[in-house]
Amino acid sequence: MLGLPKATEMSKQLPKKAIYTRFQMNAAAKDKIDADISRITIVNEIAPNKVNIPAGEVVKNFFVLLVSLKKKDYDERNIATLSKLIPQNILFILEYDGESRLAIYHTKVMQTEWKSSNEQRIELRGLNLDTAWENIVIAVSGVSLEQGNTLDEQIVIDEKRQKMEKEINKLEKQARTEKQPKKKFELVQKIRELKNEWEKLK
Repeated sequence: MLGLPKATEMSKQLPKKAIYTRFQMNAAAKDKIDADISRITIVNEIAPNKVNIPAGEVVKNFFVLLVSLKKKDYDERNIATLSKLIPQNILFILEYDGESRLAIYHTKVMQTEWKSSNEQRIELRGLNLDTAWENIVIAVSGVSLEQGNTLDEQIVIDEKRQKMEKEINKLEKQARTEKQPKKKFELVQKIRELKNEWEKLK
């Protein structure tokens, strides 16, 4: 799958019951996963003996899991839960009705857009599995690394920008409808401050 080398392919079902038992999940957590996910299958293992990329200092191997969904509007917290329960680096293929999207949990759940499952592709690029994995995280998240930033730093900066943009938009709406001149002036000042901070983040 994903155009990955044939040597990496496998087909090992991961029974949900085994996950529930091993991690002693409560009934509510089980029900949430059951509501969204019908089947979990390990479809690829990326390891030095299967691809021509040496192990990294941190990433020795990683897995691709095909998650067959029961519905398209799933709860992404279930993907975060699976990531935390399975102590491996995992690239998820979330599939529903012939379409799929790729997902990774890296500080939060990051996902690509939906597309036909036949068109899904991912490239293995890097001098070792640390950089190959980081490049996959970048490809899935859509993060653009700016000069001098690590991946984690860039994710934090992007999140701050998004929050600021939301706050600026909210305050601009309030300022447009505010009737009291004093309050309107305060809102405009606050917008100006946030825009200056946003510019610094750039």
